[in-house]
Amino acid sequence: MAAHRSTRGKRRFDDDGWTPSSTSIHSPIQQTDDQAIDEDHRTDDADPLIGFDDEFEDEPVWSSYRDATKGPDPVPAWVVTDPRAVDTDHGVLKTGKEADVSLLDRRLTAEHADREPEQQCWLAVKQYRSAEHRMFHRDAGYLEGRRVRRSREMRAMATRTEFGRELIAGQWAHAEFAVLSRLWQAGAAVPYPVQLIGTELMMEFIGSDGVAAPRLAQVRPDRIEAATLYAQMREVLRQLADAGYAHGDLSPYNVLVDDGRIVLIDLPQAVDLVGNPQGFAYLRRDCDNICSWFAAHGAPHADPVELTEFLLRSVPGLA
Repeated sequence: MAAHRSTRGKRRFDDDGWTPSSTSIHSPIQQTDDQAIDEDHRTDDADPLIGFDDEFEDEPVWSSYRDATKGPDPVPAWVVTDPRAVDTDHGVLKTGKEADVSLLDRRLTAEHADREPEQQCWLAVKQYRSAEHRMFHRDAGYLEGRRVRRSREMRAMATRTEFGRELIAGQWAHAEFAVLSRLWQAGAAVPYPVQLIGTELMMEFIGSDGVAAPRLAQVRPDRIEAATLYAQMREVLRQLADAGYAHGDLSPYNVLVDDGRIVLIDLPQAVDLVGNPQGFAYLRRDCDNICSWFAAHGAPHADPVELTEFLLRSVPGLA
């Protein structure tokens, strides 16, 4: 697979006049300094990125938090928000049809900020694929019920023009960021969405010291553990339903178990249960998939019919 160029880039940091920026999720996405290039090195026919990374090879990659759409308030204490922090990419954790997920270490050291103690956090960086390389699974069904303001954009998305595919990529990233924000504020067991720039979403890394928590599919619980995990699963799915969503692609491969705690991941395809005509079909499929795994691992009450009925009672407006 060809190497992917991240939207993150090397840039010099100048903190003159810097003040901490708002953490509102409504902050606009701004053009970052990452793409700034010295005009003296540019020619009309040259690719402006050629040699750019080499020129600043020894420069640190500064945090892009200042330039991003930020996660919801209150921002957790563990999030490093200072733009003098340095981002270190530790490589790809997971490749998929729609996006690649890599591991990032964001660290503010005394060297860069003249302060103690050091601040550090691990982030999972989800980079959605470009239009020509993305292969969203049955994306037309998931996109039903989502709307954009301009009819031209709706037509482009419906006909899958190149422009339309780029709009869809942005919708996937924005949709996951928005759903994670809403669920995290509701107290659901999902990663905290730290920031969004274009089609790159940075979120809380679920694990410890750069080692990812296992997926549910990798866990071999005894009957008591299976029952405990299933109870947690019911609760997080209830919180989704209470917010008006179904996961849409639920399986034991997009659920993490972090020290005995269920955490739901991979939510770009979250389905609006009321706005999407297939919403309740997706909900039933989610229940079938997850109950099948739990029943096979000894959870005594993992019944997809009962779970579906339980979740439907939580959907706003259906009670």
